[in-house]
Amino acid sequence: MKILVINSGSSSIKAAVFEFKKDLKELAKVMIDGIGLKRCKLSFKSENKNMGLPVSVKNHEAGVKIITDYLMKNRIIKKLSEIETVGHRVVHGGEKYTNSIRLDAKIIKDLETFSPLAPLHNPANIESIKTCKKLLPKAKQVAVFDTAFHQTIPPHAYLYGLPYKLYEDHKIRRYGFHGTSHKFVVEQTIKALKTKKAKIISCHIGNGISITASINGKSVDTSMGFTPLEGVMMGTRCGSIDPAIILHLQENMKMKPSQINTMLNNQSGLLGISEISRDMRDIYAKTLKQDKKALLAIEMLSYQIAKYCGAFATAMQGIEALTFTGGIGENAFYVREKICNYLNFLGLKINKKKNEEKTSAEISEKKSKVKVFVIPTNEEKLIALEAVKS
Repeated sequence: MKILVINSGSSSIKAAVFEFKKDLKELAKVMIDGIGLKRCKLSFKSENKNMGLPVSVKNHEAGVKIITDYLMKNRIIKKLSEIETVGHRVVHGGEKYTNSIRLDAKIIKDLETFSPLAPLHNPANIESIKTCKKLLPKAKQVAVFDTAFHQTIPPHAYLYGLPYKLYEDHKIRRYGFHGTSHKFVVEQTIKALKTKKAKIISCHIGNGISITASINGKSVDTSMGFTPLEGVMMGTRCGSIDPAIILHLQENMKMKPSQINTMLNNQSGLLGISEISRDMRDIYAKTLKQDKKALLAIEMLSYQIAKYCGAFATAMQGIEALTFTGGIGENAFYVREKICNYLNFLGLKINKKKNEEKTSAEISEKKSKVKVFVIPTNEEKLIALEAVKS
């Protein structure tokens, strides 16, 4: 059985094809990064091929079609009908969808009601699902939810200081996101520590950013909240702000809710502060020329991540490990270094050479009281396994 996994982010699609017999075997990976941008690129990796090329991709529907065409062109599949199962990442499932579920027209329509809660992600997820339904009408389609891993967060951590009736009637609470990624890297960190009992902080740092505290492999708190807008500033998202700012924008600057929503989700974060780009690579290039706003953007990001890590370390009464993942988390050594320097008080010390060269998963010094890891996430593998089980 061949399984296609579609992991649609706000500006990217990660796809993978697996073959499942007794075990799961990865046949190929395809990624489109920078959808809607001039620098959009397609990368392809299989057992005997590794390449990248520039592409023009307008939206996620076009991206999925390009990916399936490329899989056939490279003989990973001879025809689309070989794919029997498609596993989809879906960011927001609320309290209703706590486990992976087989998709039908009714469920897809229901998932659209969560789009206002994850405006950068759920529409992209649903667009990819609908495209796969057209291209692969006979394949089993399964949704795997970002919010599922965080269902173990206790009420004192997921409730807001709002009237309780808002939770009872409207389910307004912290949900948390990037659950599939956090689950994968936490499991890998536990293996590296060679213990089943561990307090771990995992930092998923990409265009979207979330920090998660886990105890013995179970999420106990996370930085994102009711929507993926809360928490640390991100590529284009503002992260946590004083809620009264929104009232100020409405009452004094006469901004409409739709304008505020666009500003908070699409015009803030690294892009808004640096006034350069949402892409850390572009911002870092400017810091080498001592651009003040670029330097400020990286310092703000590092400080905010470290602040969450410090708070979660306190809430868990200490930590055994800190793990970085995601595009920035895996590649931006300068961000990792700044974050870890803020956390020296925990007895955490990184090896500067290992951090910059990333020659091993562990980048901490031998004497460090907290182990520090850089672990590439593999959401696609977990999604494939969930899709097989559903």
